[in-house]
Amino acid sequence: MASPPLDDATASVPPGGWAIGVSGGADSVALLLLLGHRPDLSLTVVHLNHETRGREGDGDEAFVVDLCARLGYAVVSRRMSEIAQSLNDLPSNPSARFRAARFALFREVVQRDGLRGVLLAHHADDVAETTLQRLLRGGRVGGLAALRPRTIIGGLVVLRPLLRVRRDELRQFLAAAGQSWREDASNASPRYERNRVRMLLARYRNLTDSLLELAAAAGGVRDWTACTAPPAAPGLPSALLADLPAPLALELARRWLAAHGGAAAELSPAVLQRLVDMAEDAASPPRQHFPGGVLVRRRGGVLLVEGT
Repeated sequence: MASPPLDDATASVPPGGWAIGVSGGADSVALLLLLGHRPDLSLTVVHLNHETRGREGDGDEAFVVDLCARLGYAVVSRRMSEIAQSLNDLPSNPSARFRAARFALFREVVQRDGLRGVLLAHHADDVAETTLQRLLRGGRVGGLAALRPRTIIGGLVVLRPLLRVRRDELRQFLAAAGQSWREDASNASPRYERNRVRMLLARYRNLTDSLLELAAAAGGVRDWTACTAPPAAPGLPSALLADLPAPLALELARRWLAAHGGAAAELSPAVLQRLVDMAEDAASPPRQHFPGGVLVRRRGGVLLVEGT
């Protein structure tokens, strides 16, 4: 029998057809089993073999296919090399490349089968680990915000129903159900920053609760800036951008650059701050290039995009 947090997570998924990402690890296997008790859900399992772990990766794929056959779920399993052939300009960073491939596969399955979106098994410990990683990298307040339980990525609806559930609870649920899962041996290697963060949090368990509180508070700031920042007019008065509180100024800078074709993935806090500095400092260069081929000029106290 599931606990109240698990019951709440299960109940949060709207009825209908959904894709669900299943790697074979404990978190995604637990989500699949939890949702299996919902007769109003139709689930299609999606698995991507990253082809980086040889026989172990092939074993994960076989495990997911066998699990779906036993539980009666349709499954779409692909290899990274197959997905890469159909995608252009994949990121060079391995993590970003795998993420782009996964979402391309999710989008393909959702569109093909007319599904509502995709369900992912990120949980509370993932939120804490991500927040700590961003803190260590000097992230700003908005970047420390927790993952959203519902978001849209490239037109794809993404639900994360387990964000209030802890990792240990998912494993306890699987153990009680007698369900095995696959462990990625690389998760124990201190070579990766994520693993080092996870090991640290395992030693200082109270820190996870503090990180979750910080992520929630940062999410409140993020939502406040989204609601409060002025609209991005074509001509942006320098004084308006310069006089806003820093979180609102950065949000307005992001909106304004994005509205003029700025590449969203490249609008980092440093890039946004450069636009704010351009508005605040009359001695800064009056013409500057920004991601997405956006050329901004400052003239008569107004920021304008050349060619508009």
